[in-house]
Amino acid sequence: MLCFPVSFVLIYRMEKERFKTEVSPLQKKLAGYARRLLDNPQDVEDAIQEVFLKLWNIRRELDRYHSVEALAIRMTRNVCLNRLNASRLHGEVPLSNSVSQLSCEENPYMILEKKDEINHLEHIMGKLSGLQQVILRMKHVDGLEIREIAELTGSTPENVRVNLSRARKKVKELFLKI
Repeated sequence: MLCFPVSFVLIYRMEKERFKTEVSPLQKKLAGYARRLLDNPQDVEDAIQEVFLKLWNIRRELDRYHSVEALAIRMTRNVCLNRLNASRLHGEVPLSNSVSQLSCEENPYMILEKKDEINHLEHIMGKLSGLQQVILRMKHVDGLEIREIAELTGSTPENVRVNLSRARKKVKELFLKI
């Protein structure tokens, strides 16, 4: 049986309690933010667990940061963008649930045509940078305003507009080539 000094046990308990009071309440907010960036609920859960593990590993250094919440949001953003980039490198398609939203009342030819267009758009979106993918998704899928996107991505509204414009231009250009 391991025997730790009493001071170590007290410090560990204090750290654990502080972590519970400062970081644990952020879980819902971080999960909501991650859901806006990632489609798969399992990826969202994995990303949040990864962020909490990183925060736990730097728990003794949290005093150096002005806002633990801002740090946690930034970490969540980075983890989600890394996951998006990794999925793009492995050829996974980010908008796969779009096909299920097609109306069953349309004739089979139109459904096949729409599926083909969606597949092309998914392929094209995979060619965008991670940030452009996220901004395009937040604007056109989630329906967020430029100001909200800027807050969530830690950017300025002007940068969001520029990235959105570039992403739209690239999607249009590549889609018209097909």
